[in-house]
Amino acid sequence: MSTSNMTKPFATVPLVLVILLIAAGLYWFNGSTGKVESPAPAAATGETAGTPGLKALATGPLAALLVHEPAKEIPPFTFRNAEGKEISLADFKGRTVLLNLWATWCAPCRKEMPDLAKLQKEMGGPGFEVVALSLDRKGAEASSAFLKETGADNLALYTDQESKALAAVNALGLPATLLVTKDGKEAARLLGPADWSSDEAKAIIRELMK
Repeated sequence: MSTSNMTKPFATVPLVLVILLIAAGLYWFNGSTGKVESPAPAAATGETAGTPGLKALATGPLAALLVHEPAKEIPPFTFRNAEGKEISLADFKGRTVLLNLWATWCAPCRKEMPDLAKLQKEMGGPGFEVVALSLDRKGAEASSAFLKETGADNLALYTDQESKALAAVNALGLPATLLVTKDGKEAARLLGPADWSSDEAKAIIRELMK
């Protein structure tokens, strides 16, 4: 075998190494100096930013609170106010809302109603309202009497005899409570009764009102 034939394979090695080193250098350069794509802002994607603080605040009597990040759209539905006028959650836009679904035959609802009334008395106003929505089929008269019996007659009367809200929000039972953002989206929900006049509940409401 000639000397020239023996050296041919080795002659190509430096060239291959040079090509690999150049490719690696370009990769390193692009990775270290190139721009990093940031996720699109919530406003650009049409999503509502979540409220990360809610999870940390969901403790004690509110430990079972299910927080959505980002907040979820709520399918539209209508109900009636004390005057019998048909309204929707859109009428509360700009305010944080605690939407509580209840009925007169619901024992846990009776237990938590005074706490909802206390929360409304302390924090209710232009920026926040407890919307206690009765799904009782007996109508406004029976629901109004229930609020008085439970010492919650400071809550505005809202009724939904057809239980449209229950189906719209996909609630599995009563009571069911949704925390609604100023732009009408569901930030969190809780199935079952809770002490809504507790310090934990008030801290969560204040966080949502920011």
